[in-house]
Amino acid sequence: MLAQVMTAIEVLDDPNANGQRVCELFDGFEGVHVEFETVTTPRGKTDVVRITIHGDDSSAPVLGIVGQLGGVGARPEMIGLVSDADGAVAALACALKLAQMRQKGEKLAGTVFVATHVCPNAPTREHRPVPFMDSPIGVREALQLMLNRHVDAVLSIDTTKGNRIAKKRGFAISPTVLKGYILKVSEDLLNIYENVCGTVPFVLPITMQDITPYDNGVYHINSIMQPCTVVPDVPVVGVAITTEVPVAGCATGASHEVDIELAARFCVEVAKYFGRRQIRFYDEAEFEKLLKLYGDFTHLATGG
Repeated sequence: MLAQVMTAIEVLDDPNANGQRVCELFDGFEGVHVEFETVTTPRGKTDVVRITIHGDDSSAPVLGIVGQLGGVGARPEMIGLVSDADGAVAALACALKLAQMRQKGEKLAGTVFVATHVCPNAPTREHRPVPFMDSPIGVREALQLMLNRHVDAVLSIDTTKGNRIAKKRGFAISPTVLKGYILKVSEDLLNIYENVCGTVPFVLPITMQDITPYDNGVYHINSIMQPCTVVPDVPVVGVAITTEVPVAGCATGASHEVDIELAARFCVEVAKYFGRRQIRFYDEAEFEKLLKLYGDFTHLATGG
């Protein structure tokens, strides 16, 4: 999928990048619906992009793929594509690959819904150990606009380099989060990881803080798990693009195309099996037992 990754980078690595240019990538594809929405605030503007690649079976579960980020650029302070853009690049590469597969007659059973947002001049904010990218709109607002339709599971792709605990070059997957529970890592997703990477799986260590709203004043590794605060009744798994050393989200020249490709290819493989109901993000029977024993923790998705 390097071709799709490079195409996405060329579109996003531009001071004039916007939702319209992203949508134009999908001109002429049958069964693919694209749209964008410009959101303007006193802090700037961003274009929310939503892409639907329709499956053959209308009753099949729908997979959501979110490219999570603050912005694709930090202009005028920084020149070029920032590290934080990796989530958007990976998500768009997924959408483009699935659209091309569909055009060739290799249709998936289930529909895949891909969303991200495009801001080439996002602000930055202080964060330890390295600065984070900020955004013209809040994380929750952005996700509400991105996840504005029904999905049955979410893969949240995010650059996760600004920390000292997930330190390996490539990508990691998180445990599944559902209704305020951090569940065991899906065996099916671990199998797909092994097939895609040919290596031992790398699991992202997340905490209770990470599955609470981003603006509540407690530490978060980043915003990768924030979809679980917007769609708490849907299983969410983070797909974290990682490095061996802390790298600022606003750093340029820091995107590794091969790592992005691995993460994107993982998501495409998940989409193939998920629509056919051949994989599970969590053990339904065990989760029901947890609910009976300890109750619903959905309140963790609120402001408290």
